[in-house]
This record gives sequence, C-alpha cells and structure tokens, in this order.
Amino acid sequence: MTEIIAATGTARAVSILLAGGTVAIPTETVYGLAAVCDDTAAVSRVYSAKNRPTGHPLIIHVDSPGMAARYGELDPVALRLIDCFWPGPLTVLVPRRDTVPDVVTGGRDTVAIRMPAHAAALEIISACGRGLVAPSANRFGHVSPTTAAHVLEDLDGLIDAVVDGGPCNVGLESTIVDCSDELQVLRAGAVTEADIADCTGVTPAGASGPERAPGMLASHYSPDARLVLCADEAACSAEQAALSLRGEKVCVIGPGLRTEEYASRLYALMRDAERSGADVIVALVPATDGLGAAVRDRLTRAAGLG
Repeated sequence: MTEIIAATGTARAVSILLAGGTVAIPTETVYGLAAVCDDTAAVSRVYSAKNRPTGHPLIIHVDSPGMAARYGELDPVALRLIDCFWPGPLTVLVPRRDTVPDVVTGGRDTVAIRMPAHAAALEIISACGRGLVAPSANRFGHVSPTTAAHVLEDLDGLIDAVVDGGPCNVGLESTIVDCSDELQVLRAGAVTEADIADCTGVTPAGASGPERAPGMLASHYSPDARLVLCADEAACSAEQAALSLRGEKVCVIGPGLRTEEYASRLYALMRDAERSGADVIVALVPATDGLGAAVRDRLTRAAGLG
C-alpha cells in the first residue's frame, strides 16, 4: 500500500525521497511523481511505476532560479520568462548541464525545468536541496491526477507515498517553452502565447521538430472511455442523443463551464465519467483563445487526434 502523507508532513516525504523513494506531490498544475533528479535508480523507479517509455523526457522541479541554473544554461530569454512567471505553471526547455543524468532527458542535450507555485512542493524541494523530477503521477497516457485520490487510483502500491495537498487549482500541466533555439511553445498551458509575447517581446512559434518535451505525443491524457469532441453545445446534445439510442452510456462534459473552471476540472470530470461506467465521454471543445487553447490541446490528444 502507498503511504498517505498530510500536506503538513513534508518531512516524511523528504526522508523517503532522500532515501531513493518515489513520492507523489501536489503542485498547482497536477500531482507529480517525484524522485531526486540525480538519483538515477530513483528516476528509473518513476518510469517503472508509470510504465513510461524511458526515452520520454522529464521536467526537473526546482525551488529557485538559482537551483535551476545548476541543471540548465539560462539565456536572457529564459531568465526573462522565469522573472515573469516563476513560481508558476511555466517550464523552460534549455541546454542541459553535465549535472543532469541522461535518464532525465532521454539522452537529449536539453532539459526542461520549472518552479511550481505550491507551498508544499517548494518546501519538499528546498528540504531535499536538489531538483526533483515529477511527471504526472498516473499510469502513462492516462488522465492526469489532480487529487491524491486520483494518484491512488492509478499507482497505489506502485509508489512509496503521496502527499495529500487537496485539489490542484490550475488543473492542466504547465506550458512548455523551448528557449534553446527559436522560441516555441511545445505544450499549451495556463501561461498563454500572448502572455509569453508580452513578457519577452517575441511571439512564440507553434511546436515543430522532433519530440523533446512532455506532452508532445499525439495521443496522451486519455480516459478509458471513448472520447468524442463537439464544437458547440447543440452538437454535444445531438451526439449524446444518438449514442444513447444505440444503447451506450454517455457522459457530457464542458457545457455551462467557464474556460478557467473547465480547465481546472477537466481531468476530474473525465475520471468521474470513467468511474460512472460511461462508454463514451462527449466533450465540448472551447475556443482557441487564451486558456481555451490548452483545454483544446488536452482534449485533442486525449481523443488521439493530436
């Protein structure tokens, strides 16, 4: 059984991590499965618990820009983004330093780094004194977890502990910005392209080139139920009626929700639909402006259409 630790019990989580263990920790985005980033055996346990392909890179979570500089080369653009958005849901992809093991980057010459905006996560990182890898604490490819209960649904008995910090308030993984060459948004998130342009004075390009960061796979974040995407509420109602007539159990998500609420609840709604025994989840796809682009990205990939 996986140990459940209260958010006030971070010292216990730190002791497990420094002993080479794996602990799911809360962040503002999703729960991450943490291990000390330069402990290759511990990082390998993260891959194993999630059944994650070992070539798929991880993000190092840090407590400060100073700690980030131990793992990556921070150029002026990366430093500007850090100044604008850290702590917060933004990851920078930068040239790696020799302190980063290949197991973290999949052998690539870049490393992804972020500073989470969550008191318990920062307390744990600071007490460890080293960066932590922390990919989403779920089985690889499944819906990401935004509560400790979600973590246990996927990984109970496969990891050492989970710190219960309550629901994540952002609910979607961090925006990833490639600062190593042309400025590109590799994964949409709560920090939008417009935010990045306002911060840097540069309009970032969309993702192109080889897979080099989490969230770039065409199929990801997928529920066990089939996912059908609809452009508006009328289409959702029509799809629900047609599927129900065929005898399928249908759950509809999205209508009536503001974009911010939809983003924060998206993964919980998908997991609730799974638990209800739904055969099909019919999801409203929001407009592409602002945070809607991140919700649309996750839905598209969850449906295997990324």
